Amino acid sequence: MAFSFFSTGTTSEVNFIPEVFSKLLQAKFYGSSVLPMISNTDYEGEISGQGDKVTIRTVPAVTINDYAGSITTQELTTAKVELLIDKAKYYSFKVDDVLAAQADINMLEAASADAAEGMRVAVETDVLASVVTGATTIGSQTTINQNGSDILAAILDFAKSLDQLNIPEEGRFLVLSPEFISILKKSELRQAYLTGDAESPLRNGRVGMVDRFTVYQSNMLFTPGSGTDSGFTHVLAGHPKAISFASQFTNTETVRMESTFGDQVRGLKVYGSKVVVPDALVVGKFT
Repeated sequence: MAFSFFSTGTTSEVNFIPEVFSKLLQAKFYGSSVLPMISNTDYEGEISGQGDKVTIRTVPAVTINDYAGSITTQELTTAKVELLIDKAKYYSFKVDDVLAAQADINMLEAASADAAEGMRVAVETDVLASVVTGATTIGSQTTINQNGSDILAAILDFAKSLDQLNIPEEGRFLVLSPEFISILKKSELRQAYLTGDAESPLRNGRVGMVDRFTVYQSNMLFTPGSGTDSGFTHVLAGHPKAISFASQFTNTETVRMESTFGDQVRGLKVYGSKVVVPDALVVGKFT
């Protein structure tokens, strides 16, 4: 079934519907990205363009006192953190009239899927890199045992670190690379104390919960290039309240090409992220 990016006919004959295309891209992005699962995205609707600032008010800590016949009332104050929407990425492609008419696939449907996946990879790589630098480093290894003992030990250390800081158990996440997911699946994950389940999470051939962490997979945790983190693959764990992330496709439009018969479809996605509760985020570095 074809998408209704255009009201009827071919691309050159009708009006492009940017809102439909933009919403589809956003839905595809969020349907495939790990970021909405591990961050607070409550501020999405407040974005209008690059350079916006979103004010985040932190939850105040309520003091618990001993009662001895009288009470003192605490005045609640909240600290403010600014989330700057300072990053932007774009796509721009041409839909040729002749090719669109002759193609046996919906060109825009295929293009939207590819644009959303490309945007996911670009944004997720950028955001996870910044998130990793804002997390508390628990430790690093030079090698990974193929029996999974190093990763399992790191997971238990992550849980202990979050427990000691009273980070809520509900909602905790763990992000692993495909390589580490594979090692984890081959490891001894049959103990109920690790899985939080009476059965092994490998019963369906996939990892579910490990020591109160919901496990997610991402290809974007390896750091190439130079610097202190180069050559490391990271294991990221924490609670979604640690990270604020917001993104929006703010501009989506079509332009009739001057030098050829076809339409240029282009769009801009703006986004920003910030580690607002560093104590609720831990990372391990492995090679």
